Amino acid sequence: MEEIRINKYLSDIGFCSRRQADKLIEEGKIIIDGEVCGMGRKVTGVEDIKVNGVAVKSTRKEGTFTLIAFNKPVGIVCTSQKREKDNIIDYINYPTRIYPIGRLDKNSEGLILLTDNGDIVNKMMRSGNKHEKEYIVSVNKDINDDFLTKMRNGVPILDTVTRKCEVTKLSKRKFRIILTQGLNRQIRRMCEALDYRVTYLKRVRVLNIELGDLKTGEYRDVTDEEREELLSIIGNSSNTTVIEKED
Repeated sequence: MEEIRINKYLSDIGFCSRRQADKLIEEGKIIIDGEVCGMGRKVTGVEDIKVNGVAVKSTRKEGTFTLIAFNKPVGIVCTSQKREKDNIIDYINYPTRIYPIGRLDKNSEGLILLTDNGDIVNKMMRSGNKHEKEYIVSVNKDINDDFLTKMRNGVPILDTVTRKCEVTKLSKRKFRIILTQGLNRQIRRMCEALDYRVTYLKRVRVLNIELGDLKTGEYRDVTDEEREELLSIIGNSSNTTVIEKED
């Protein structure tokens, strides 16, 4: 039987992402056939694998995976860590194990996808793949042409300059922005660097998946058509590095 690294195995069966698996390994919480698992350990899947003393089982049938779209309310934190009382997993209370694809700031709202497929997470969240995410943003004062030009062409934040992006003015204090990056609190930091303050931020699209009229606090299954298009878009994407910091 073919052997694969334990982090990939746990990702493939929908138990957790590779990054989460690596953290569990570092913390000594994964036991394989009675021995503490080391980084880089390979398995076939027939081993006795336990995490925190509980046997690991696949959460999905061969060739299938869960993918849902959720309209996150303000105040919910995009983490699977149970120690966070407002974590997204407890809020949704989905019947099987899932985890968020990236993050959406606690003070922001809108679309976030959740899945049990770690490979999808890695391909979608690697910054170098330049996958689009679209937001509607309001700020505390009137938007001028200088603000729009600088936002479009790149703003110095976090020891770098943001990637060029699409920005469209919607009203005096509201604009639409399409990013292909995932820097930490990127939109808020961009606005602050230009002496503006974000008063409202909502993500309305991730790649081909749109928020639409999904009500705040509710989720839906991604349709077969959306899923097929998404898989086509990310088909040639690298999955080697996960970038989880989102606005």
